[in-house]
Amino acid sequence: MAETGQSGQLGFTFQSPAAARRIWTPRTLMSSARTQVEREYGDIWVEGEVSNFRPAESGHLYFTLKDDDAQLRVVMFRTQARLLRFRPENGLHVLARGRVTIYEARGELQLSAEYLEPKGAGALQIAFEQLKARLQAEGLFDQERKKQVPALPKRIGVVTSPRGAAVQDILNILRRRHVGVNVVIYPAQVQGEAAAAEVGTGIKYFNRIKDVDVIIVARGGGSMEDLAGFNDEALARTIAGSHVPVISAIGHETDFTIADFVADLRAPTPSAAAELVIQSRNELEDAIGSLCHRLSRGVRYQLMLARQALNELAQHGAMARVRDVIGRRQQRLDDLTYRLSRAYESHAQQKRRRLEVAATRLRHFDLRRVLGGMRREIDAHSATLHSAMRNFLLRRAGRLGEAVVHLESLSPVKILDRGYALIFDATGRLVKDPAQVKSGDEITARVAQGAFGAIVKKG
Repeated sequence: MAETGQSGQLGFTFQSPAAARRIWTPRTLMSSARTQVEREYGDIWVEGEVSNFRPAESGHLYFTLKDDDAQLRVVMFRTQARLLRFRPENGLHVLARGRVTIYEARGELQLSAEYLEPKGAGALQIAFEQLKARLQAEGLFDQERKKQVPALPKRIGVVTSPRGAAVQDILNILRRRHVGVNVVIYPAQVQGEAAAAEVGTGIKYFNRIKDVDVIIVARGGGSMEDLAGFNDEALARTIAGSHVPVISAIGHETDFTIADFVADLRAPTPSAAAELVIQSRNELEDAIGSLCHRLSRGVRYQLMLARQALNELAQHGAMARVRDVIGRRQQRLDDLTYRLSRAYESHAQQKRRRLEVAATRLRHFDLRRVLGGMRREIDAHSATLHSAMRNFLLRRAGRLGEAVVHLESLSPVKILDRGYALIFDATGRLVKDPAQVKSGDEITARVAQGAFGAIVKKG
């Protein structure tokens, strides 16, 4: 743009076009930031102290990792949380592995944890101590609730691995000590992730068939990791809920598991269990029955392939995105559920306080005097209402009589009494004009005392 100054010279001013503004919504901005953060911090380890630990009913875990200067919110979804061998607690120092993301609903940075391990003591030992303390507080270890083991059982159920040395030790002892006892073996894994579930299934099976007098849960010795399946809470509750007495014979004499504390009787070794369950020294009379419910190797192989294929599909990017969306929605649901619970508790406290105030007032309130006054007012109103209703009905009866007299004076039937007649054609219509009928039509005449028919004849 050219301008002329006071000196008469031309001056030039250049104006650059304004940069276009990009306007973000909170949702799009948070989504973009979350994508950048997840790309930069997709797999990291964070160390800190657990605080504000809050497990949700959905199975997700929410807590905060903090140090002296900062804190970070952490969410562990149900799929990863159920794989934990210990339960996080406030004040516990842990290492968490996962990815950093943003919870868009609150605009907060958080760590989506996939793995958690304690600092210092091992996860298995912490899980063992936590579960032991919790079950002991519930009374599952109390001697009063434990059942008496029969002195001479006729049929013994054994839950163990059919290929282990423990079952052979038990059978050898029973064969030497008693000839009339029968043994039923439920084959189960006694090591690995499936051990607790299969042992629990065996105990439930013997409780369901009600065909054994005592159950022995047996396994040889091993490390704490090897015996981890017998430190499972679900298995402990299954043993505690068994109607048939349960003897635990797990590991060596120095090995202790949660199953040992819950069982009705603990044996130091599988061989000692066989000696404890049978007091007679006679030899077995019949051979031990065949092993039942042996799992098919072919089915296990197919199951392994299917599980492997499922794991491969689960690692696909699309599945990860779906799990991420579901996880955020579940986290939102947990947040709303928590807020609703807090609001309900606050409302209940307000109602409780109002009830207490009302109860205090009621104690100083003479209810009989108030009821007496109310009864007198009701009696007075009832008398007034009765009198008004009687007068109203009398007035209505008078008006009704007048209306009846007037209606009768207007009735066409009264006119017929004076000699008049009403004529109807064949269709029942009232004849008001001779043009409505013609010669030969049938008509009906209505008089005061009845009706008669006639034929029209026009002259």
